Amino acid sequence: MSRIYDCADQDSRAAGLKAAVDAVKAGQLVVLPTDTLYGLGCDAFNNEAVANLLATKHRGPDMPVPVLVGSWDTIQGLVHSYSAQAKALVEAFWPGGLSIIVPQAPSLPWNLGDTRGTVMLRMPLHPVAIELLRQTGPMAVSSANISGHTPPTTVLEARQQLNQNVAVYLDGGECALATPSTIVDISGPAPKILREGAISAERVGEVLGVSAESLR
Repeated sequence: MSRIYDCADQDSRAAGLKAAVDAVKAGQLVVLPTDTLYGLGCDAFNNEAVANLLATKHRGPDMPVPVLVGSWDTIQGLVHSYSAQAKALVEAFWPGGLSIIVPQAPSLPWNLGDTRGTVMLRMPLHPVAIELLRQTGPMAVSSANISGHTPPTTVLEARQQLNQNVAVYLDGGECALATPSTIVDISGPAPKILREGAISAERVGEVLGVSAESLR
């Protein structure tokens, strides 16, 4: 039986975070608030849990699951090399609404889908999400909706779509941005924006020293 924990209440938040950490370690799914949208997450290194996440969303491996981290330092153990571009974007926009696609470390034993040797990473600007991620380590997290349905900005919207497929729901209030993150692919020879969302192409271009048009 899944349960919703109100993170505005200190005791409920503490209980909810403990329940969520235990659920993630047990290979179960949890719903967590972020600054952009509510996310459906699990242990990034538990391949069975990631497969369950994709099945719960009715989504195939052709759309790989992003990974959320709780600190700047965590990224360095997940990437093939921590490039100057990655460092600049992390320091400018994390925590916040920017996801970056980078070559992953070749030794990682995870299966996030058809990533072709890359991984999408983000650090969300939400205290509940960061606290959870710092206790669990990297989590595979996608928007908490069935594919093709509206991504949720409240925990109740997530619950309506996912129901008992999720062990723990953390209610962090309505999402502040209510829009997806901007996705920047820096795995190739030139950076490209794959989705413009919470962070504008102009702001990304300023940090990377390129024009917004060249990113689009």
